[in-house]
Amino acid sequence: MYRKQTIGILCIIAFIALSATVTEKFGNNLKPEPIPPSQQQPGKAEKGYEYLITGNYVSSGFPYKFYRIIAGKKKGNYLNRTGKNATVPFGFNVIKNEQGIDMVVPTCLQCHAQVFGKHLYIGLGNSFIDFSNTEKQNTILTNTTFQILKTIAPKQFEGSKAIVQSFKAVYPNLQTKVRGVNAADRLAMLLVAHRNPVTLQWSDSTLLTIPEEVVPTDVPAWWLLKKKNAMFYTGFGRGDFGKFLMLSNILTVKDTTEAAEVYKHFADVLAYIQSIEPPKYAKPINKELAMEGELLFITKCSKCHGTYGTNGQYPNLLIPEKIIGTDSLLFKTNQQNPQFIQWFNESWFATSNHPAKLVPYNGYIAPPLDGVWITAPYFHNGSVPTLEGVLNSKKRPTYWSRDFTKPSYNYTAVGWNYTTHKNTGGRKVYNTTLPGYGNYGHNFGDDLVDADRKAIIEYLKTL
Repeated sequence: MYRKQTIGILCIIAFIALSATVTEKFGNNLKPEPIPPSQQQPGKAEKGYEYLITGNYVSSGFPYKFYRIIAGKKKGNYLNRTGKNATVPFGFNVIKNEQGIDMVVPTCLQCHAQVFGKHLYIGLGNSFIDFSNTEKQNTILTNTTFQILKTIAPKQFEGSKAIVQSFKAVYPNLQTKVRGVNAADRLAMLLVAHRNPVTLQWSDSTLLTIPEEVVPTDVPAWWLLKKKNAMFYTGFGRGDFGKFLMLSNILTVKDTTEAAEVYKHFADVLAYIQSIEPPKYAKPINKELAMEGELLFITKCSKCHGTYGTNGQYPNLLIPEKIIGTDSLLFKTNQQNPQFIQWFNESWFATSNHPAKLVPYNGYIAPPLDGVWITAPYFHNGSVPTLEGVLNSKKRPTYWSRDFTKPSYNYTAVGWNYTTHKNTGGRKVYNTTLPGYGNYGHNFGDDLVDADRKAIIEYLKTL
């Protein structure tokens, strides 16, 4: 009881102290801004899980017979699926299209699941995805593979037309500078630029001006969503989360009739996502050191990232650019290209009794830290390979790479083992000097001594 009271008092002191520090440094006009909650529709988690791994929210893909020829046999049935679904990777699903043909389609787990060790963690962002070679992939997929398919199986090719037109439009313009970062924001921009906001019908010509930059992001863990009042790193996804979660549907959607049918399932998908718990730290934890780290965390970090445990609270704060100081290209892209904000806020997604909307902001949301130990690399662009680097900016490498074939984890620094380089080395080396890839900012741990950083990291392992 005494320890809980002590922690509570320290929490209040920390909140007051940090608020005073922020005001002193940046003035009253640059305080963190709380995000109000939005009412979400209730759903059933079991149904959501089933729809997530077997549903037809993407309705066009490869004919199954053709896919098996070019892809061969896969290893592991991580989802324990049955039938044809047992024969495709976890990031794909087999559906029957309107012509009754079995089609292999991509699912949300392409980005929102990752194998760690020997286990698949649904909800863990896929930090090994590769968007750095999409120009070559576009040539193989749309100019070679589908041409062969069209020639040898024209009837089956009909079911692939929607995804082919999307690939042709987005793949040449989706390429990131390095592998391991995600281009989801760019993908959404490219797709909506080809769709009427009211009908969602496809246009071969672009309807919006598309910016040149491809902004990289790291995929946030799904299990954090249960605490958040807004989606995405910028906190600009407000209203019905189901509308945002179903955005992969615009890859192949025909019109709003199909979108409305898909949307019926996403209250269940949200319920499943909110049921996901973060994995527990995989190694022993020094409990005494972790207790020291908890007190330090409450004093140093809880104002923005919240408190944890039975009575934990998460403040849902947007942190202004001048306070957080991290790479600004992501939120600036939102601000400097208002045509996409307007498209969404005037689209089908913003209609009905459960609308969604985009509210841009000059800064980033301070995320919850549940399961943070397994979510490396860190920052919104995946520019920092370890928690040690998050708390000590001097230990952030400028050029670094990690093994994608046999990755290994560092349980001391907490993050992926990596190799430093003296200069850039192509798409396999993370280059933090590039716009959008910067590893600067969030220097709040720089004034800690090494022993305090070690204690905080030990505590973070417990979340």
